[in-house]
Amino acid sequence: MLDIKILREDSKNIEKKLKSKVPTVDIFQILSLDDEIRKIQTKTDILKSKRNTASKEIGIKKRQNEDVSSILEKMGKIAAEISDLDKSYKETEAKRFYLLSTLPNIPSDDVPVSLNVEDNECIKTYKEKKKFDFPFKNHLELNEKLNLFDFKRATKIAGNRFSLYFDMGARLEWALLNYMLDIHRQNGFKQIIPPLLVRDEIMYGSSQLPKFKDQLFHLKDEDFDLYLIPTSEVSLNGMHFDEIINEDSLPLKYVAYTPCFRREAGAAGKQERGLIRTHQFNKVELFSLTTPDQSEKVFEEMIASAEEVLEGLDLHYRNQLLCTGDMSFAAAKTIDIEVFLPGQDRYYEVSSVSNCTTFQARRSKIRFKKNSGKPEFVHTLNGSGVATSRLMVALLENYQQEDGSVLIPTVLRKYLDDQKYLTPQE
Repeated sequence: MLDIKILREDSKNIEKKLKSKVPTVDIFQILSLDDEIRKIQTKTDILKSKRNTASKEIGIKKRQNEDVSSILEKMGKIAAEISDLDKSYKETEAKRFYLLSTLPNIPSDDVPVSLNVEDNECIKTYKEKKKFDFPFKNHLELNEKLNLFDFKRATKIAGNRFSLYFDMGARLEWALLNYMLDIHRQNGFKQIIPPLLVRDEIMYGSSQLPKFKDQLFHLKDEDFDLYLIPTSEVSLNGMHFDEIINEDSLPLKYVAYTPCFRREAGAAGKQERGLIRTHQFNKVELFSLTTPDQSEKVFEEMIASAEEVLEGLDLHYRNQLLCTGDMSFAAAKTIDIEVFLPGQDRYYEVSSVSNCTTFQARRSKIRFKKNSGKPEFVHTLNGSGVATSRLMVALLENYQQEDGSVLIPTVLRKYLDDQKYLTPQE
């Protein structure tokens, strides 16, 4: 959430920046409500001052045995006016709060300003696209012989857009998860196993509510009112909800593996079948809390840790600095790391690293305190480290052999009893 003071002080410039992310943004409705709130507060303060004066006058008159009925009548009217103003204040403040919660984070000054995703800036490439000297297959065609996934049975269990990993598919997935966690722990991230279900205020604090409510799985009955996490960023941000952290403890760097759950509204296209876009997927998440002056350094460290995963797997990737219109709601700056999937003939994001500055911390009331001075809001950063479903597709499609087998990258073999190939099954 943005600080209302910033909107008051630099309204035209802030609205211009926000419109570069969301063209329909209107901060002047918020400022109008804010102005009304301050007027109500002024009126209330004046009436309370009159009430205090009248109360003192009553005391004096009573001691002098004088009639106070007219003053009591006047105080009754003042009390009624204050009650009406208090009600109006709460209603107006609730409207302002809701509208503030719908504003995105302000883009950083070094982010390309555009609403067109074609204006994302490629800032790094690693290696080249894989070239094949035989007709290559997509991951679904490879799976017909490898028998790594069973989408029909997954549909029977849970419906469309779910996957069931079978035997070597499950083992390869687990190998990927362990490989990634090993790297991130070595890079200074502490491993967390967080809850998969969270309360609405935790979902709000991470900026998932109210904007993305329709994309979330919600469990609500007489005993529970909880959301399934769309990413463990939600839980990791919630760890320090309404806390003041000692400055000496920062930065805090976490890594977590969890299943993630998203509705992914809309029909999946032909290119997004199989593992490309599902309601449930596995992801290793990086999350950091820092002081403002640490956040850019930690941002680079998170990107480097995700890159290390892909470079260890010897996969071609590119880094895209996202333009304003392609960034997430909470992000001030984002770099997407994309791998090329031959079967889809396009790049897909496998990691998105974002600096959210104080946006989530303000919603979640996460602050840090120096030895002296008032508490300040931390910066929060998040990044996939990485999502395994698309990474699995990248491995299968880029490491496929002409006979339909798949070469297992060297770094994963220690997790798979030194097995070198996935081979077609009868």
